[in-house]
Amino acid sequence: MRQVWITRYGGPNVLEVREAPDPIPGRGEVRVQVRAIGINFADIMARKGLYPDAPKPPCVVGYEIAGVVEEVGSGEIPWRAGDWVFGLTPFGGYSSAVVLPADHLFRIPEGMTFEEAATLPVNYLTAYAALLAMARVQSGDVVLIHNIGGGVGLAALDMCRMKGATIIGTASGWKHDRLRAWGADMLIDYRRRDFEEGVLSYTGGKGVDIILDPIGGAYWRKDMRLLRPMGKLICYGVSSLSTGSRRSLLTLLPWAARVPWLGFTPISLMNHNRGVMGLNLGHMWDEKEMLKAWMLDILHWYEAGHIHPRVDRTFPLEEAAQAHQYIEERRNLGKVVLTVEEKFSPSRQAR
Repeated sequence: MRQVWITRYGGPNVLEVREAPDPIPGRGEVRVQVRAIGINFADIMARKGLYPDAPKPPCVVGYEIAGVVEEVGSGEIPWRAGDWVFGLTPFGGYSSAVVLPADHLFRIPEGMTFEEAATLPVNYLTAYAALLAMARVQSGDVVLIHNIGGGVGLAALDMCRMKGATIIGTASGWKHDRLRAWGADMLIDYRRRDFEEGVLSYTGGKGVDIILDPIGGAYWRKDMRLLRPMGKLICYGVSSLSTGSRRSLLTLLPWAARVPWLGFTPISLMNHNRGVMGLNLGHMWDEKEMLKAWMLDILHWYEAGHIHPRVDRTFPLEEAAQAHQYIEERRNLGKVVLTVEEKFSPSRQAR
């Protein structure tokens, strides 16, 4: 099999394609011939040495794949060779073949491509956890989604629209027309307008009920001021740390100085009647039943026409470095996916 390795911390050039033996499935496991791999900003943070959960280089990252079952291990396994599946991978996803527990996989619905399926595990489960499990979004809520044009942002847009919430998003100006067509009510070009001022203007000074923030740092300070009483801030990333090719104290210290540490104290939260929640889907790998229930909801909504996985661009596995560069330059509107050339016919097995 082929894999993309992070050889050392640094820029996209540290990614290297290597050959390795095909993994062998054990009891309760299956080997999947990977056809599509979702890229997440956590992969880029890991490459720079800014993601503490990632293994140290040399290593293979990647959290989500879609492909075809190639071989099944021993035991009672509900899959057979040729089934189209997708699922989460605890690292190791940048590979042309992976072995996963059989109960960590889901069947790709009719009409969905491998590339679209690779957008579901991380992005849609993160949006579900943030909006449905934590924030309990409901009709009439006003929701601010930072980086609404990214994978999680678009998943959150789908779910907010489905629930009847008002959607405010931050994104580069060139993305606004399509985001508006997809359901956003109000959009702010964060490069040209202060998002705090824009939100207060749109809401008549009232602020918002829910904020999804993958950026962190100075954004958190403004987020806290925008929350209405009983409002909730969901923090699920710190992309503001990613300003160079690798981690550096020159980046970390100014970033830490902009974090509103005092605003996150229990006393402050009580006095302002608001909540701050943290979300890291990578720490929920063992919550199989919970994640399964969420994903079954997501698949039901897809079949009902509420969920619209959006792939911006695909790159061959061998061009992972170019894909990382593309994302870091903020050129994507939707998910960026790595693809793997097929080894055998991709026709679906009969149901």
